[in-house]
Amino acid sequence: MILGDGQAQGSGATFDELFRRAGVRDPQALALADPPNRAQFTDGAPRRLTFAEADRTISAFAARLRGLGLQTNTVVAIQLANTVESVIALLGVLRAGMIAAPLPLLWRRRDMVAALGRIGAKAIVTAGRIGTEAHAELAIEVAAELFPVRYVCAFGQNLPDGVVALDDCFVPDATDLNPHAARPGPAAAHIAVVTFETASDGLVALARSHAQLLAGGLVLADAASANILSTILPGSFAGIAVTLVPWLMAGSALHLHHAFDPETFAAQCGALPGATLVLPGPALVPLVEAKALGHARTIIALWRGPERFATAPAWCGEAAIVDVACFGEIGLLGARRPPNGHTAPWNANATGIETARTDAGTLALRGPMVPAHAFPPGAELDHMPHLAPDTAGFVDTGFACRRDGDAWAITAPPAGFASIGGYRLHEREVEALVAGIDAEATVLALPHAATGQRLAGSAADPIRLAAGLRTRGVNPLICGAFRPRRIGHAA
Repeated sequence: MILGDGQAQGSGATFDELFRRAGVRDPQALALADPPNRAQFTDGAPRRLTFAEADRTISAFAARLRGLGLQTNTVVAIQLANTVESVIALLGVLRAGMIAAPLPLLWRRRDMVAALGRIGAKAIVTAGRIGTEAHAELAIEVAAELFPVRYVCAFGQNLPDGVVALDDCFVPDATDLNPHAARPGPAAAHIAVVTFETASDGLVALARSHAQLLAGGLVLADAASANILSTILPGSFAGIAVTLVPWLMAGSALHLHHAFDPETFAAQCGALPGATLVLPGPALVPLVEAKALGHARTIIALWRGPERFATAPAWCGEAAIVDVACFGEIGLLGARRPPNGHTAPWNANATGIETARTDAGTLALRGPMVPAHAFPPGAELDHMPHLAPDTAGFVDTGFACRRDGDAWAITAPPAGFASIGGYRLHEREVEALVAGIDAEATVLALPHAATGQRLAGSAADPIRLAAGLRTRGVNPLICGAFRPRRIGHAA
């Protein structure tokens, strides 16, 4: 039995129960819709599933996992694009009584081996290709280094030998799910998802129950409309909280957008008047200027760099804005933007969260959404990097803050890290990786309007250095610091 925090609302619903409730209300209503440009970045035509079709597919996926001999509480890694499959896979893992470990899309062999070896994952679910990367091949390489990984499963075409094909889960008469052994204790208190935080001493696995995941999305309970269009991949705690939780609670249609394609996104918005949009906070102003937001009713703006929020321009659009501050994988703060559209410090008394300032001047969080125990169980005894709440149960986010009345102003991100979009990279580790190939090379984190920061590198032979990093299975964000750049001409 693997239970989460003992205080985590044992009487609450699970993700599967919420999905089934939505399906019962209207089985033929649209549940999930792929990006219309899906064929540009992965195999297959765009999918659109009703709740009844999605329910059958989730059961077929869960049955496939059980048929492989995977047992209750097995950890299953998921690395997929922002497509229907990413939602089906996560819900299918949970329906099978297992634990989902969604992985960031830009992780390559090095990060995946470190993370999955830490938590004893026994299967990887991915796609044949995502963009130009052959992710099924990548998963095979990872499995070859990790003895516990018994199966690599993938959606898509022309899969390598030995990979378990999953596309037939979408066939209407796919094998149904046999009931699995019930886990003792309240279902909502069982660990549902494991995500990963980059800390000063390495990757830390953070486990959350269904109840803790749902608590993360409570601030958005009234933000969902009949259609939700999300650009945020459910590959992290924040991604699950701002995308899947509002969708499940409202029982609405979830439309997905992968990476960012301006024309496709504008067309999706235009086809969904009155929708709820889920976007990175820094993208708001550029999208308004491009007139790409259509006639949205509500926008959920996710700020992965909450220190940037205070300097954001005032909102002057017609949609209501719900801002969500993301403190890595630790927790979230959310607030509805006031009518004047101006930003304000984050409420210290936000629903479902308690806040405090550490002696080091950083923000600490405690509450139903915040993980409270090390994972895997006993990690603290084995001296592995692990979550370490203080004696009062608060977890330090590392974000510098100051008190502003009854609210917090976030003044700086965790020191010693480069934060690029949703990725946090330890600067000393990046420098060591680069120096391991070229001791004379340099790499720096520089400000960037869209992603918060970017990496820029200098080397005598940047092409050779980038190739060496790729061979070592390093995140493409690091390799990209040494890509050839065009030198612009002065105006």
